[in-house]
Amino acid sequence: MSRLKVDNIEARSGNNISMDDSLNLKSYDTTARNALTSVAGDTIYNSDDNKVQVYTGSAWEDLGGIAAFQIQYVVVGGGGAPGGVWGAGFMASGGGGAGGYVSSVIGENTGGGLSSHQVMYIAPSTNYPVSIGGGGTALSSGNDQGCGFIGTASYFNNIVAMGGGAGNSYVNFITTHGRTAKGGSGGGQGTYINVTGANTTGGEGLTGQGFAGGNAQGSFANGYNNASGGGGGAGAVGGNAGSDQGGNGGAGVSTSITGSSLTLAGGGGGAGASGTTSGGAGGGGAGARNGTGTAGTINTGGGGGGIGTTDATARYAGNGGSGVIYLQYPDTYTIANTGMTLTETDIGNGFKYAKITQGTGTVRFA
Repeated sequence: MSRLKVDNIEARSGNNISMDDSLNLKSYDTTARNALTSVAGDTIYNSDDNKVQVYTGSAWEDLGGIAAFQIQYVVVGGGGAPGGVWGAGFMASGGGGAGGYVSSVIGENTGGGLSSHQVMYIAPSTNYPVSIGGGGTALSSGNDQGCGFIGTASYFNNIVAMGGGAGNSYVNFITTHGRTAKGGSGGGQGTYINVTGANTTGGEGLTGQGFAGGNAQGSFANGYNNASGGGGGAGAVGGNAGSDQGGNGGAGVSTSITGSSLTLAGGGGGAGASGTTSGGAGGGGAGARNGTGTAGTINTGGGGGGIGTTDATARYAGNGGSGVIYLQYPDTYTIANTGMTLTETDIGNGFKYAKITQGTGTVRFA
């Protein structure tokens, strides 16, 4: 039989008693707690979580409020796509802007060179809305001689990363697929017919998500500008065109949310009369001359590569790369989802991460 041993109990009025010393619950770390043979109502102090916990008969729950835990995230929107070009004389489309990059990883940057957001606290057994943005669709020279299409936004709960800006072609055939819309990162400016007041400036990026696209070349040959700007990246502006060389795509942002380094949200390269251009580190597609622009890499938010042509052949620029979401959280939790494609990986040191690559639905933790 168990015995209660105390040094001093004082009687009080009514039904109250007092003890001179504090009453301490038995303390266990999480591993030792889980090894107990527990019944509903058992109560302990968890020394790992620094919380009082009670056993419900099926699970341990924090006592006195809703449990919440810290989660870090990287959310990347779909990359933008370049526009089409006219096949009479040399013209080129600017590179697609990278999808917006929003991060709460401690010690890292979010897009546009700003410090990361504050970490988020979420509750177990609660559904959180999630969607992965698709990359924008590029246009061919024989189809539409204006903008490509912007990428689609990705979101986790209330965190939204906008789609990348569309790369532009030339002003007198400009369409409204997205060049005038501010993308996560801005699309590069394309070549244009020599008209008064023509714009050579790349598209703007969104503060806290990405940088602007690069500018088109400022000189003319045979009435046409010869090179276009690179798409902006989450980590750097798109390159400006120079001479006959298109601008390279802007670099993305490096993160260690998976436990190792990876780079996301690079801008697409522009196009020029001389050779190819590089996509920005982080999935940006390369630009091409009289070929096919390279698509942004899927699940990076990379912008599509631009295309230049010197004849009437229909050639295609590169589509933008789809977005992605990474979530890092304590390894005591497991993620579940509806409507999503994801993988969960234990990275050690008490943490897991989930990579969400496709779909629109919900996630929850248990």
